[in-house]
Amino acid sequence: MDSAIIIEDLHKSFGKEEILHGINREFETGKIHGIIGNNGSGKTVMMKCICGFLRPDRGHIWVSGKEIGKDTDFPDDLGLIIETPGFLPGAAGIRNLKLLASLGGIADEERIRETMIRVGLDPELKKPVSKYSLGMRQRLGIAQAIMEDPTLLILDEPFNGLDKYGVAQIRSLIKELREEGKTIILASHNQTDIDELCDTVCEMDAGMMNIVRG
Repeated sequence: MDSAIIIEDLHKSFGKEEILHGINREFETGKIHGIIGNNGSGKTVMMKCICGFLRPDRGHIWVSGKEIGKDTDFPDDLGLIIETPGFLPGAAGIRNLKLLASLGGIADEERIRETMIRVGLDPELKKPVSKYSLGMRQRLGIAQAIMEDPTLLILDEPFNGLDKYGVAQIRSLIKELREEGKTIILASHNQTDIDELCDTVCEMDAGMMNIVRG
């Protein structure tokens, strides 16, 4: 099995409260891996550890063969949406994406425009992000995650704020991304999202992970 991510004996505490209790899991390349669990179960903390945003107290995480915190601080080829995306409220969506893209130097304006259209946003819209609906902000967050064409995506509740049409559109996009060979970790409270999209499913409960499928 070719694993995009390997997690070994992952522990994380905040103060005296242990959030992750020895997580072990491999996420195979080119699949959509569903993570389910109630709020406070440890899903987002685990995702932040994979991204390098949090340092584990014990254990190891390898992403694309590199150990996080040892070989690299942050995975090289990763797109993510975790919690509420932060954007400059007074700037239009395309301006926000251009500023973010300038940091990496990978996505040019043509790529940004194509990505906005792909997630259902109009790149010509001059409206500032402060005037965006929750669903539009979520679409912009997804655009930010995929615009540099990363091989690995971490999507924490990507359907938040989307209406029925938006959910169907983004589900279709996620399937397309898998067909392109992306490895996707997807957390959702909606069982239909998990059933329709995911090749494997794990449940987080009180900081422990159990395999449900795959």
